[in-house]
Amino acid sequence: MFSNPSSWIPAHFYTLSVTLVGLIVTLTSATSPDLTPRLEQQLPIVPDVQSEIASDPFLLEDHHGPRESRAAVHFISDCMHVTSEGGHFVYKSSSNDQTVCGVFFLTDPDRRVELHFTYLDVPCERGGLVSFVDGWELNGEVFPSAADHPLALDERVSEFCGRRVKKVFLSSQNAGLIQYRIPQRGRGFSVMVRYPKNPTPCNVLVDSMSDLFTLRNYGRRVNCTLSAMYPAAVRVIALGVGIASPRGANREMETGTVHKCDKRGLQDHVQIGGSDGLDSTNLVLLDSICGVNSKPEDIENVMGCGVTSVRLVSSGLFDNSVTVAVRPANENDILDANLICGI
Repeated sequence: MFSNPSSWIPAHFYTLSVTLVGLIVTLTSATSPDLTPRLEQQLPIVPDVQSEIASDPFLLEDHHGPRESRAAVHFISDCMHVTSEGGHFVYKSSSNDQTVCGVFFLTDPDRRVELHFTYLDVPCERGGLVSFVDGWELNGEVFPSAADHPLALDERVSEFCGRRVKKVFLSSQNAGLIQYRIPQRGRGFSVMVRYPKNPTPCNVLVDSMSDLFTLRNYGRRVNCTLSAMYPAAVRVIALGVGIASPRGANREMETGTVHKCDKRGLQDHVQIGGSDGLDSTNLVLLDSICGVNSKPEDIENVMGCGVTSVRLVSSGLFDNSVTVAVRPANENDILDANLICGI
């Protein structure tokens, strides 16, 4: 099995995960602002999969808008596969290898990842297994962390094998993952992928070169984290967190930006920092801020860490929001970084 109480995947997959982090950084540095990683190798469609796609009722009936194009078929040929594309994804094992691989899906901040397996041929008797993970897993750490997700860790993983899985899987945020081990040549799966709108986005995995992002709790007692998988410069554009007036009241008084709010015992605050992994509970803090400030000072804070995070912590007593600008840090930024991880 891929998952157990202490670790979701075998240790040999951790090495693949480390490589994937570097791959994301490379993609982010080399592509345009609306990053759409295209790591798929387009191959001629095989007859049995063509037949499966042509007769797929889920493909013919779109539940979220215009009909999907049946031409959007992507063949998975790499063990590490990162994509923002929709459509059909097809994998067929070319060997009897026991290696665990993954397809990492990432979409816009206000969307979710929806998966429907249209074809499944995974031999249980040979140790074959496929799992859906609500979020991403790298090096034994998960995004969103257990403290930031509405479901327990064991509820976020669904494992299956055989020839059929009827469930439609839906992530809670803009990132989702398929892990698979198919140790028999010619066996595999086909999955239909869509990215429906998320009306109340909370956790966000960042894949863009430079953009504005808003974290909001919608009056709920939740933690919401934005994580960029690279060293980044963060600038606060607007702040409305705690202090001023309870949920539902009209905020008219600006307090300005209050610093070190966690040290002051204020439950509602924004944590800004970085870490070497995806788990935001391991965040090394540069600052925690709160207050109401519609025009904060034009100051960037640079995080010299493998992962840069902005985390909104909310008690549920306030309708909190924070808007930040995030961009990858360059070499000059790192020399004068406000925070360096691992030292």
